[in-house]
Order: sequence, then structure tokens, then C-alpha cells
Amino acid sequence: MGKTHARIDGRLRTFIEEQPMFFTATAPLSGDGTINLSPKGLKGSFAILDELTVAYLDFAGSTAETIAHLRENGRITLMWCAFQGPPNIVRIHGRGEPVFRDDPRFKDLLGHFPGIDPTPHGLRAIVVVTADLVRDSCGYAVPFMTYDEDRDLHSKRFAREDDASLSAYFTKKEHIARSIDGLPGLPLPLPPTSV
Repeated sequence: MGKTHARIDGRLRTFIEEQPMFFTATAPLSGDGTINLSPKGLKGSFAILDELTVAYLDFAGSTAETIAHLRENGRITLMWCAFQGPPNIVRIHGRGEPVFRDDPRFKDLLGHFPGIDPTPHGLRAIVVVTADLVRDSCGYAVPFMTYDEDRDLHSKRFAREDDASLSAYFTKKEHIARSIDGLPGLPLPLPPTSV
């Protein structure tokens, strides 16, 4: 049923790139810490950088759990499900790093996302994940669901923000600068964009 892949290429790469959403899972090192699972979407916000490295744009939201966990320990799993077509689930288990807007690598990484304008979404970081293990499995129990289109609510909400107002918004949120478990989250004030 399941198969381990040496790299992200061919049929596997095509499958991942065709999915309109994926999930990220992270956790702190503490055994009683809060495990986080997040859906990710918005067409053009995910990119395969090479056969073992992927990245996605981390946009404004009400928490920064994934960033906090990656800053502490780097562990992350990404998962895609086939909601249409043949059943399939793909997981990338690996090490992730949030690359913040003032990082010298940010500009080059942003070039991997030509299919989306990140400006109206409050771009906080680019999360880069290096795969340690790539596996697929059957997905027989995943239901059929249709993708209609991306919601426009995120860009409508955050398009009116500049760096100062976005930093103020994040500062008011309880779990942006610090995670639910008190780990360092998003650096505030929001770092300026290095582009």
C-alpha cells in the first residue's frame, strides 16, 4: 500500500503540485506541549525547490504555532490528500525553517512563487522544508470533495495593512510573538522585507 520515495519527482511531484491545499503538523519538544495542525492553501503559495526541498508562504493569521515549533526544533510533516481522482496521500516528514522577511535569502526564495502576489496577504515568512522521509499511502478512506476556488477573504482582510499596522495587529494577538506553550514565535515588530 504505502511506498517510500527517494525524492520528490515524476508522478509524486505532479500530484503534490496539483493539490489546492495541504496540511502542516508540528509540535514542541515538551511531551505535554500543544500539537499543531494547520491547513494551507491559496494557489501559488507552495513551491518545490528541488527533489528534497519544498517551501510555502506563511501569511498573516491569528497564531504562529508552526513558526514557534520550527524555531524550537525544526520538525514538520506536510500532507496532501487526493480529494479528486485516484486515492492518494503523500507525506513529507522533514526539517523546516521559517525564513523571515529581513533574511538575505528571502528575496531569492520569493522568486519561486511567481503565481501569487503575496502583498495583500500579510506575508510573514517563507517556510522551507527539507525532506527526511517522503511516503505515499492509499487514501482509500479520503472522501471525494470538489475544489471550487480560493476564498478572497484573506486578501480582502490583509490588503489594507502596511508593515506598521500589521505589526500592531500581531502585537494584539495572544499567540503570535509567543506560542500557546510560550515558545518564541514571530519576531515583532515585523521585520522589514529585504526585497
